[in-house]
Amino acid sequence: MTKSRVRALFLGAAAGMALLSGCTTIETTSTTGTFPGNYTTVAYKAKDPSAIRVKVSLENRMVYVMEGSRPLLVTPVTIGTNGKGTPLGSYRVTNKELNKRSGSYGFWVKGNEIVAGESGRAPGGGYHYVGYPMPYWVQFKPEYGFHAGAVWPTAHSHGCIRIHPNVAPKFFALVHEGTPVTIQTSLPEDAAIGKSVARPNDYAWKDKSAALLTSGPSSHAFSAPQEPLLVTQ
Repeated sequence: MTKSRVRALFLGAAAGMALLSGCTTIETTSTTGTFPGNYTTVAYKAKDPSAIRVKVSLENRMVYVMEGSRPLLVTPVTIGTNGKGTPLGSYRVTNKELNKRSGSYGFWVKGNEIVAGESGRAPGGGYHYVGYPMPYWVQFKPEYGFHAGAVWPTAHSHGCIRIHPNVAPKFFALVHEGTPVTIQTSLPEDAAIGKSVARPNDYAWKDKSAALLTSGPSSHAFSAPQEPLLVTQ
């Protein structure tokens, strides 16, 4: 199985299963390259962090981090596919993990040899498994959470909610354990503030090297944003 194949498997199928083991947007300017591109969006500091609420629209595939009626962060996301959908309902953030990795899809490593594959299916003796990076994990329900990953224009996960790697650190900084999370089919914010938000176009770009993806903390697989995570409005 090739490295590109495991990314297709992971991004298209496994994001939600890993636990089983006014805002301005800047569109990516180039059309090809190594994932992720330079897509980003502004995130604002909360005046009262206890008033933060996360709202998810499945129809618009958008996350709204709100402080009352004030949007702190508005960003496109990837949601679960039919039959493996992102669950509707009201939840709270139960766990945050900076350096989570997939428990289902990733790589088998033996010395300098790296083979893409699934956990539990070693290609031979002497290999150890390293999961695909899922940094900035924010869990809202057992086996479901937000994390950094490619944001496709269609439903493309097993139920988790993927945020662009350049934006996920900002989301991670805004929310805390206990933050309410509401997931609905559609939201009033879709027409009010989410209608014209630009979406990433780097979702199908090639992965970084397997050596980089398997070495060190999972958050090191993606470069940290150069701009401040949160700004004062």
